[in-house]
Amino acid sequence: MGTIAKFYSEGGGWMHPILIMSVIGLGIMIERFIFLYFKYNINAGAFMAQIQKLVMANNIDRAIKLCNAAPSAALPRVIKQGLTRANKGPEEIQNAVEEATLEIIPIVTKRTTVLQAIANIATLLGLLGTILGLIQAFAALQDPSIPPDKRQAMLAGGISIAMNTTAFGLMVAIPCLAAQVFLSIVTKKIVDEIDQHSVKLENLLVSRLHGNAGDS
Repeated sequence: MGTIAKFYSEGGGWMHPILIMSVIGLGIMIERFIFLYFKYNINAGAFMAQIQKLVMANNIDRAIKLCNAAPSAALPRVIKQGLTRANKGPEEIQNAVEEATLEIIPIVTKRTTVLQAIANIATLLGLLGTILGLIQAFAALQDPSIPPDKRQAMLAGGISIAMNTTAFGLMVAIPCLAAQVFLSIVTKKIVDEIDQHSVKLENLLVSRLHGNAGDS
């Protein structure tokens, strides 16, 4: 613990904004992980297999109840909107699905790209601390009025600022970028499932309508 405190204190004032970036980044990572894995995600294949069986059995109400069983998941929210228009025309079904898709996708994708921005800011703050630390070190070397013992202390302090801010900036940036890549993969999976299965639902419901029309 003492080593960490020493590392932080020797980095100077530019360690504080980098620390703020790390807190913001960590908060976004935790929030996105919880929402993408435990709230918006669902086993799309198993869910749609059940929906397909219920629609083909003409049991729309039960299919809607199945969607209500996972009210927070992204795919069921879109599928439910299509099912509520199951007895309407193809255009109304398509409009309902598209409207629900346009509503849910920004919710799923929000804040994930912010992690890349935080990583960039943390890196730049570390770079700025590096430059200012080197300026302080060179200033100590060039000022003849500074006693040798103080000059050595100022030189060491400037180098510490330069090295520590760079290291801390990268320590914040690398996990943020790694998390951004990881969360983007999960986000893309959820969005792709919505796109794929919403089209399948539209085709299924339209076929059902045509089948009902043929029966009558």
